[in-house]
Amino acid sequence: MKYDVKEEVKGLIFDLDGTLADSMPWHFRAWKRACEEYGINMESSFLKARMGRPGWRIAGELVELNNRAGEVDPSSIVSLKVAEFKKIQHNIKPVAPVADIVKRYHGRLPMAVGTGGHREAVERTLEIIGMRDYFDIVVTANDVEKHKPHPETFLRCADMMGVEPGFTEVFEDGDPGLEAAARAGMIVTNVRGWYDSDW
Repeated sequence: MKYDVKEEVKGLIFDLDGTLADSMPWHFRAWKRACEEYGINMESSFLKARMGRPGWRIAGELVELNNRAGEVDPSSIVSLKVAEFKKIQHNIKPVAPVADIVKRYHGRLPMAVGTGGHREAVERTLEIIGMRDYFDIVVTANDVEKHKPHPETFLRCADMMGVEPGFTEVFEDGDPGLEAAARAGMIVTNVRGWYDSDW
């Protein structure tokens, strides 16, 4: 497919996991393994509803939902998830239709990555999918105080690009990110359905 950015758009922001990178099946696998170590089951529907949120928040909700508060430290789950993800991260591929947009508009429009992932994993994923050199601006969970669905991530990207929110197009796949982009007053493009990713 070929997607043309509308004429009024002056800057582009891309979510990473599930948008620019077909990484969610691997994130889910790592989460599932980490949770199993603590006797907690994670369903894909749980993670899908929280895509774009930082890992510590996801783990905290899991512990609460499983009535394990005080027994299981969410940071322990996150640490194990990170370790498991590193083992399989090399399998990640770019989402071709989205990567094509990046390549076509690189040098023509300012672009940024706005993600709820942590800096180390984000940088490594961008390198693995061959997209790191396309972005001077990468805003991660480490760079903001309020995470998606709050619009801070995307507003920070727009500010760094020097583009007004209303002229910025956001490419997203997760509900929190789609809500964040709408709350930021940006043009929202949902990439769900642009590619097949079963997890």
